[in-house]
Amino acid sequence: MKMAPKIALLVETSREYGRGILRGVIRYQHEHEPWSIYFKPQGLGASAPPWLNSWRGDGILARINDRRMAQALSNTSVPVVDLRNALPDLKLPTVAISNQAVVQIAVDHFLEQGFRRFAFCGTPRGENRNQDDRCALFEGLVKAKGFACHTYEHPAAPFRSWEAEQRHVAKWLQSLPTPIAVMTCHDDRGQQVIDACLRAGLAVPDEVAILGVDNDPFLCNLSTPQLSSIDVYPERIGYEAAALLHRLMKGGRAPRKPLLFDPRGLVVRRSTDVTAVSDPQVAQISRLIRDNAAKPVSIEQLLADIPVSRSALFRRFKEHLGRSPKKELSRVRLERAKALLTNSTLSVEEIARQTFQTDSKHFISVFRRATATTPMVYRRQRAYHQL
Repeated sequence: MKMAPKIALLVETSREYGRGILRGVIRYQHEHEPWSIYFKPQGLGASAPPWLNSWRGDGILARINDRRMAQALSNTSVPVVDLRNALPDLKLPTVAISNQAVVQIAVDHFLEQGFRRFAFCGTPRGENRNQDDRCALFEGLVKAKGFACHTYEHPAAPFRSWEAEQRHVAKWLQSLPTPIAVMTCHDDRGQQVIDACLRAGLAVPDEVAILGVDNDPFLCNLSTPQLSSIDVYPERIGYEAAALLHRLMKGGRAPRKPLLFDPRGLVVRRSTDVTAVSDPQVAQISRLIRDNAAKPVSIEQLLADIPVSRSALFRRFKEHLGRSPKKELSRVRLERAKALLTNSTLSVEEIARQTFQTDSKHFISVFRRATATTPMVYRRQRAYHQL
Protein backbone atom coordinates (compact mmCIF):
# COMPACT_ATOMS: atom_id res chain seq x y z
CA MET A 1 0.00 0.00 0.00
CA LYS A 2 1.35 3.46 -0.98
CA MET A 3 2.27 5.60 2.03
CA ALA A 4 0.61 9.01 2.24
CA PRO A 5 3.03 11.97 2.01
CA LYS A 6 3.87 13.48 5.40
CA ILE A 7 3.19 17.22 5.42
CA ALA A 8 3.85 19.68 8.26
CA LEU A 9 1.54 22.71 8.51
CA LEU A 10 3.08 25.59 10.47
CA VAL A 11 0.13 27.96 10.18
CA GLU A 12 -1.58 29.92 12.97
CA THR A 13 -5.15 29.17 13.97
CA SER A 14 -5.56 32.32 16.10
CA ARG A 15 -6.48 34.48 13.09
CA GLU A 16 -9.08 34.15 10.35
CA TYR A 17 -6.40 34.51 7.66
CA GLY A 18 -4.52 31.45 8.92
CA ARG A 19 -7.72 29.45 9.30
CA GLY A 20 -8.67 30.38 5.74
CA ILE A 21 -5.31 29.10 4.48
CA LEU A 22 -5.92 25.83 6.29
CA ARG A 23 -9.35 25.51 4.66
CA GLY A 24 -7.69 25.88 1.26
CA VAL A 25 -5.12 23.18 2.11
CA ILE A 26 -7.91 20.87 3.24
CA ARG A 27 -9.80 21.41 0.00
CA TYR A 28 -6.73 20.63 -2.08
CA GLN A 29 -6.14 17.45 -0.11
CA HIS A 30 -9.78 16.38 -0.53
CA GLU A 31 -9.52 16.86 -4.29
CA HIS A 32 -6.20 15.05 -4.65
CA GLU A 33 -4.26 12.37 -2.78
CA PRO A 34 -4.57 12.21 1.02
CA TRP A 35 -1.74 13.59 3.16
CA SER A 36 -0.55 12.61 6.59
CA ILE A 37 -0.71 15.98 8.37
CA TYR A 38 1.59 17.11 11.18
CA PHE A 39 -0.27 20.01 12.75
CA LYS A 40 -0.71 21.73 16.10
CA PRO A 41 -2.88 24.82 16.73
CA GLN A 42 -0.69 27.89 17.32
CA GLY A 43 -0.58 31.66 17.16
CA LEU A 44 1.15 33.89 14.62
CA GLY A 45 4.81 34.25 15.53
CA ALA A 46 5.11 30.85 17.22
CA SER A 47 8.62 29.42 16.97
CA ALA A 48 9.42 26.35 14.91
CA PRO A 49 8.46 23.17 16.83
CA PRO A 50 11.31 21.26 18.49
CA TRP A 51 10.49 18.07 16.60
CA LEU A 52 11.29 19.74 13.26
CA ASN A 53 15.03 18.97 13.47
CA SER A 54 14.44 15.24 13.63
CA TRP A 55 11.28 15.09 11.53
CA ARG A 56 11.33 12.79 8.49
CA GLY A 57 8.60 14.13 6.28
CA ASP A 58 7.98 15.07 2.66
CA GLY A 59 7.04 18.75 2.67
CA ILE A 60 6.24 21.83 4.76
CA LEU A 61 3.75 24.68 4.39
CA ALA A 62 4.68 27.51 6.75
CA ARG A 63 3.81 31.11 7.60
CA ILE A 64 7.40 32.20 8.20
CA ASN A 65 7.36 35.12 10.60
CA ASP A 66 10.98 35.58 11.72
CA ARG A 67 14.59 34.61 11.13
CA ARG A 68 14.61 31.85 13.73
CA MET A 69 11.83 29.95 12.00
CA ALA A 70 13.43 30.61 8.61
CA GLN A 71 16.72 29.15 9.88
CA ALA A 72 15.03 26.08 11.33
CA LEU A 73 13.23 25.42 8.04
CA SER A 74 16.38 25.96 5.97
CA ASN A 75 17.97 23.07 7.86
CA THR A 76 15.37 20.62 6.59
CA SER A 77 15.90 18.62 3.40
CA VAL A 78 12.27 18.70 2.18
CA PRO A 79 10.44 21.24 0.00
CA VAL A 80 9.14 24.25 1.92
CA VAL A 81 6.55 26.78 0.73
CA ASP A 82 6.27 30.11 2.55
CA LEU A 83 2.80 31.62 2.88
CA ARG A 84 3.71 34.94 4.51
CA ASN A 85 6.25 36.69 2.24
CA ALA A 86 7.51 38.73 5.19
CA LEU A 87 11.25 38.17 4.60
CA PRO A 88 12.10 39.23 1.04
CA ASP A 89 15.60 37.70 0.99
CA LEU A 90 14.45 34.15 1.71
CA LYS A 91 15.24 31.77 -1.14
CA LEU A 92 12.01 29.85 -0.71
CA PRO A 93 9.03 29.45 -3.05
CA THR A 94 6.28 31.73 -1.82
CA VAL A 95 2.52 32.02 -2.26
CA ALA A 96 0.88 35.19 -0.95
CA ILE A 97 -1.61 37.98 -1.55
CA SER A 98 -0.94 40.78 -4.05
CA ASN A 99 -0.67 43.95 -1.98
CA GLN A 100 -0.83 46.01 -5.17
CA ALA A 101 -4.29 44.60 -5.88
CA VAL A 102 -5.37 45.10 -2.26
CA VAL A 103 -4.45 48.78 -2.31
CA GLN A 104 -6.01 49.34 -5.74
CA ILE A 105 -9.36 48.08 -4.41
CA ALA A 106 -9.11 50.40 -1.40
CA VAL A 107 -8.29 53.53 -3.40
CA ASP A 108 -10.93 52.80 -6.03
CA HIS A 109 -13.55 52.35 -3.31
CA PHE A 110 -12.70 55.63 -1.60
CA LEU A 111 -12.59 57.58 -4.87
CA GLU A 112 -15.96 56.18 -5.98
CA GLN A 113 -17.45 57.56 -2.77
CA GLY A 114 -16.08 61.02 -3.43
CA PHE A 115 -13.22 61.15 -0.94
CA ARG A 116 -10.41 63.59 -1.64
CA ARG A 117 -8.56 63.25 1.69
CA PHE A 118 -6.72 60.04 2.57
CA ALA A 119 -4.73 58.49 5.41
CA PHE A 120 -3.07 55.19 6.25
CA CYS A 121 -2.69 53.62 9.68
CA GLY A 122 -0.40 50.61 9.97
CA THR A 123 2.03 48.86 12.25
CA PRO A 124 5.49 50.28 13.13
CA ARG A 125 7.72 50.49 10.08
CA GLY A 126 10.09 47.57 9.75
CA GLU A 127 7.91 45.29 11.87
CA ASN A 128 6.16 43.60 8.97
CA ARG A 129 7.10 43.79 5.30
CA ASN A 130 3.55 43.24 4.06
CA GLN A 131 2.18 46.10 6.16
CA ASP A 132 5.02 48.39 5.02
CA ASP A 133 4.29 47.49 1.39
CA ARG A 134 0.61 48.30 1.79
CA CYS A 135 1.47 51.66 3.31
CA ALA A 136 3.96 52.59 0.57
CA LEU A 137 1.64 51.41 -2.20
CA PHE A 138 -1.33 53.31 -0.76
CA GLU A 139 0.72 56.51 -0.39
CA GLY A 140 2.02 56.14 -3.94
CA LEU A 141 -1.34 55.45 -5.55
CA VAL A 142 -3.10 58.27 -3.69
CA LYS A 143 -0.38 60.73 -4.71
CA ALA A 144 -0.53 59.47 -8.31
CA LYS A 145 -4.21 60.42 -8.27
CA GLY A 146 -3.23 63.96 -7.25
CA PHE A 147 -4.01 63.84 -3.51
CA ALA A 148 -2.02 63.98 -0.29
CA CYS A 149 -1.80 61.04 2.13
CA HIS A 150 -1.52 61.40 5.91
CA THR A 151 0.37 58.46 7.44
CA TYR A 152 0.24 57.51 11.11
CA GLU A 153 3.72 57.54 12.66
CA HIS A 154 4.48 55.39 15.68
CA PRO A 155 6.65 56.91 18.42
CA ALA A 156 10.20 55.58 18.80
CA ALA A 157 9.50 54.04 22.22
CA PRO A 158 6.91 51.24 22.39
CA PHE A 159 3.60 51.97 24.09
CA ARG A 160 3.26 50.92 27.71
CA SER A 161 -0.38 49.95 27.36
CA TRP A 162 -3.34 49.66 25.02
CA GLU A 163 -4.80 52.83 26.54
CA ALA A 164 -1.65 54.82 25.79
CA GLU A 165 -1.65 53.67 22.17
CA GLN A 166 -5.36 54.46 21.72
CA ARG A 167 -4.83 57.98 23.08
CA HIS A 168 -1.98 58.48 20.60
CA VAL A 169 -4.05 57.23 17.64
CA ALA A 170 -7.02 59.35 18.73
CA LYS A 171 -4.83 62.46 18.88
CA TRP A 172 -3.56 61.74 15.36
CA LEU A 173 -7.10 61.27 14.06
CA GLN A 174 -8.18 64.59 15.59
CA SER A 175 -5.37 66.33 13.69
CA LEU A 176 -6.65 65.14 10.30
CA PRO A 177 -8.89 67.16 7.97
CA THR A 178 -12.36 65.71 7.54
CA PRO A 179 -14.10 64.01 5.89
CA ILE A 180 -11.22 61.59 5.36
CA ALA A 181 -10.80 57.99 4.20
CA VAL A 182 -8.45 55.84 6.28
CA MET A 183 -7.04 52.53 5.09
CA THR A 184 -5.59 50.29 7.79
CA CYS A 185 -3.02 47.57 7.27
CA HIS A 186 -5.37 44.83 8.54
CA ASP A 187 -8.61 44.35 10.47
CA ASP A 188 -6.89 44.35 13.86
CA ARG A 189 -5.75 47.88 13.17
CA GLY A 190 -9.09 48.83 11.68
CA GLN A 191 -10.91 47.83 14.86
CA GLN A 192 -8.42 49.88 16.88
CA VAL A 193 -8.91 52.96 14.68
CA ILE A 194 -12.70 52.75 14.98
CA ASP A 195 -12.34 52.57 18.76
CA ALA A 196 -9.96 55.54 18.71
CA CYS A 197 -12.53 57.53 16.70
CA LEU A 198 -15.15 56.83 19.36
CA ARG A 199 -12.74 58.09 22.02
CA ALA A 200 -11.94 61.19 19.93
CA GLY A 201 -15.59 62.01 19.30
CA LEU A 202 -15.24 61.52 15.53
CA ALA A 203 -18.22 60.14 13.61
CA VAL A 204 -17.64 56.97 11.58
CA PRO A 205 -18.14 56.99 8.63
CA ASP A 206 -19.36 60.60 8.20
CA GLU A 207 -16.11 62.23 9.36
CA VAL A 208 -13.72 59.28 9.17
CA ALA A 209 -14.36 56.31 6.86
CA ILE A 210 -12.28 53.25 7.81
CA LEU A 211 -11.34 50.23 5.71
CA GLY A 212 -9.53 47.12 6.94
CA VAL A 213 -7.90 44.15 5.22
CA ASP A 214 -8.55 40.39 5.73
CA ASN A 215 -12.34 40.44 6.26
CA ASP A 216 -12.09 38.72 9.64
CA PRO A 217 -15.79 38.36 10.59
CA PHE A 218 -15.07 38.49 14.33
CA LEU A 219 -13.10 41.74 14.21
CA CYS A 220 -15.30 43.37 11.56
CA ASN A 221 -18.49 42.69 13.53
CA LEU A 222 -16.88 43.47 16.89
CA SER A 223 -16.33 47.04 15.71
CA THR A 224 -18.97 49.74 16.21
CA PRO A 225 -19.90 50.53 13.50
CA GLN A 226 -19.06 47.34 11.64
CA LEU A 227 -15.80 47.45 9.71
CA SER A 228 -15.63 47.34 5.92
CA SER A 229 -12.79 45.13 4.76
CA ILE A 230 -11.04 43.63 1.75
CA ASP A 231 -11.50 39.87 1.48
CA VAL A 232 -8.04 38.61 0.56
CA TYR A 233 -9.30 35.07 -0.14
CA PRO A 234 -6.92 33.07 2.11
CA GLU A 235 -8.57 29.81 0.98
CA ARG A 236 -7.11 30.36 -2.47
CA ILE A 237 -3.67 31.08 -1.01
CA GLY A 238 -3.81 27.81 0.92
CA TYR A 239 -5.06 25.86 -2.07
CA GLU A 240 -2.41 27.24 -4.45
CA ALA A 241 0.34 26.72 -1.87
CA ALA A 242 -0.69 23.08 -1.42
CA ALA A 243 -0.70 22.61 -5.20
CA LEU A 244 2.79 24.13 -5.46
CA LEU A 245 4.12 21.94 -2.64
CA HIS A 246 2.65 18.88 -4.35
CA ARG A 247 4.49 19.75 -7.57
CA LEU A 248 7.76 20.34 -5.71
CA MET A 249 7.48 17.00 -3.91
CA LYS A 250 7.16 15.34 -7.32
CA GLY A 251 10.36 17.01 -8.53
CA GLY A 252 8.89 20.11 -10.14
CA ARG A 253 10.81 23.39 -10.37
CA ALA A 254 10.25 26.15 -7.85
CA PRO A 255 8.99 29.45 -9.32
CA ARG A 256 11.62 32.19 -9.46
CA LYS A 257 9.26 34.85 -8.07
CA PRO A 258 6.53 34.76 -5.41
CA LEU A 259 3.13 33.65 -6.67
CA LEU A 260 0.85 36.57 -5.78
CA PHE A 261 -2.93 36.33 -6.03
CA ASP A 262 -5.62 38.99 -6.13
CA PRO A 263 -8.14 39.47 -3.31
CA ARG A 264 -11.69 38.22 -3.74
CA GLY A 265 -13.04 41.76 -3.40
CA LEU A 266 -14.48 44.37 -1.08
CA VAL A 267 -17.02 43.70 1.68
CA VAL A 268 -18.76 46.99 2.44
CA ARG A 269 -20.10 47.47 5.96
CA ARG A 270 -21.13 50.59 7.84
CA SER A 271 -17.62 52.02 8.41
CA THR A 272 -17.31 53.17 4.76
CA ASP A 273 -20.99 53.37 3.81
CA VAL A 274 -21.02 57.09 3.09
CA THR A 275 -20.60 59.54 0.23
CA ALA A 276 -17.97 62.16 1.06
CA VAL A 277 -19.10 65.36 -0.65
CA SER A 278 -19.51 68.88 0.61
CA ASP A 279 -22.84 69.35 -1.17
CA PRO A 280 -25.55 68.19 1.27
CA GLN A 281 -28.12 67.48 -1.43
CA VAL A 282 -25.68 65.36 -3.44
CA ALA A 283 -24.92 63.44 -0.24
CA GLN A 284 -28.66 63.07 0.41
CA ILE A 285 -29.25 61.65 -3.06
CA SER A 286 -26.37 59.22 -2.67
CA ARG A 287 -27.84 57.98 0.61
CA LEU A 288 -31.28 57.61 -1.01
CA ILE A 289 -29.75 55.59 -3.83
CA ARG A 290 -27.92 53.22 -1.46
CA ASP A 291 -30.95 52.80 0.81
CA ASN A 292 -33.36 52.10 -2.06
CA ALA A 293 -31.18 50.30 -4.61
CA ALA A 294 -32.84 46.96 -3.84
CA LYS A 295 -36.30 48.38 -4.56
CA PRO A 296 -37.99 48.71 -7.98
CA VAL A 297 -37.61 52.48 -8.12
CA SER A 298 -36.31 54.93 -10.70
CA ILE A 299 -34.11 57.97 -10.18
CA GLU A 300 -37.09 60.18 -10.99
CA GLN A 301 -39.09 58.59 -8.17
CA LEU A 302 -36.21 58.98 -5.70
CA LEU A 303 -35.77 62.65 -6.52
CA ALA A 304 -39.44 63.57 -6.61
CA ASP A 305 -39.44 65.30 -3.21
CA ILE A 306 -36.11 67.16 -3.55
CA PRO A 307 -36.84 70.86 -4.27
CA VAL A 308 -34.11 71.45 -6.87
CA SER A 309 -34.32 71.44 -10.65
CA ARG A 310 -33.28 68.13 -12.16
CA SER A 311 -30.74 69.69 -14.51
CA ALA A 312 -28.99 71.58 -11.69
CA LEU A 313 -29.04 68.53 -9.42
CA PHE A 314 -27.64 66.21 -12.09
CA ARG A 315 -24.91 68.74 -12.92
CA ARG A 316 -23.87 69.04 -9.26
CA PHE A 317 -23.97 65.27 -8.80
CA LYS A 318 -21.68 64.69 -11.77
CA GLU A 319 -19.37 67.51 -10.65
CA HIS A 320 -18.83 65.89 -7.24
CA LEU A 321 -18.85 62.18 -8.15
CA GLY A 322 -18.01 62.13 -11.83
CA ARG A 323 -21.17 60.24 -12.81
CA SER A 324 -24.91 60.78 -13.09
CA PRO A 325 -27.43 59.66 -10.43
CA LYS A 326 -28.66 56.97 -12.84
CA LYS A 327 -25.15 55.57 -13.26
CA GLU A 328 -24.67 55.69 -9.48
CA LEU A 329 -27.84 53.63 -9.00
CA SER A 330 -26.58 51.09 -11.54
CA ARG A 331 -23.14 51.00 -9.85
CA VAL A 332 -24.63 50.36 -6.41
CA ARG A 333 -26.84 47.60 -7.78
CA LEU A 334 -23.89 46.03 -9.58
CA GLU A 335 -21.79 45.99 -6.40
CA ARG A 336 -24.69 44.35 -4.56
CA ALA A 337 -24.94 41.73 -7.31
CA LYS A 338 -21.21 41.01 -7.07
CA ALA A 339 -21.51 40.52 -3.30
CA LEU A 340 -24.42 38.10 -3.71
CA LEU A 341 -22.58 36.13 -6.40
CA THR A 342 -19.56 35.82 -4.12
CA ASN A 343 -21.14 35.20 -0.73
CA SER A 344 -24.47 33.50 -1.41
CA THR A 345 -25.88 30.48 -3.23
CA LEU A 346 -28.77 32.44 -4.77
CA SER A 347 -29.42 31.69 -8.43
CA VAL A 348 -28.51 34.23 -11.11
CA GLU A 349 -32.23 34.66 -11.73
CA GLU A 350 -32.87 35.56 -8.09
CA ILE A 351 -29.89 37.93 -7.93
CA ALA A 352 -31.14 39.66 -11.08
CA ARG A 353 -34.52 40.15 -9.44
CA GLN A 354 -33.09 41.39 -6.12
CA THR A 355 -30.63 43.86 -7.60
CA PHE A 356 -31.74 45.14 -11.01
CA GLN A 357 -35.39 44.04 -10.75
CA THR A 358 -35.09 42.38 -14.15
CA ASP A 359 -34.83 38.96 -15.78
CA SER A 360 -31.59 37.01 -15.92
CA LYS A 361 -31.03 37.66 -19.64
CA HIS A 362 -30.99 41.43 -19.21
CA PHE A 363 -28.95 41.17 -16.00
CA ILE A 364 -26.29 39.03 -17.70
CA SER A 365 -26.04 41.59 -20.51
CA VAL A 366 -25.64 44.49 -18.03
CA PHE A 367 -23.13 42.53 -15.95
CA ARG A 368 -21.05 41.58 -19.00
CA ARG A 369 -20.88 45.19 -20.24
CA ALA A 370 -19.69 46.39 -16.81
CA THR A 371 -17.22 43.62 -15.96
CA ALA A 372 -16.27 41.94 -19.27
CA THR A 373 -17.36 38.58 -17.84
CA THR A 374 -20.55 36.70 -17.02
CA PRO A 375 -22.12 36.34 -13.56
CA MET A 376 -21.39 32.59 -13.44
CA VAL A 377 -17.71 33.01 -14.39
CA TYR A 378 -17.42 35.77 -11.79
CA ARG A 379 -18.95 33.45 -9.17
CA ARG A 380 -16.67 30.52 -10.03
CA GLN A 381 -13.60 32.73 -9.70
CA ARG A 382 -14.54 34.11 -6.28
CA ALA A 383 -17.09 31.92 -4.53
CA TYR A 384 -16.29 30.29 -1.19
CA HIS A 385 -15.70 26.55 -1.17
CA GLN A 386 -17.61 24.98 1.65
CA LEU A 387 -15.75 22.21 3.52
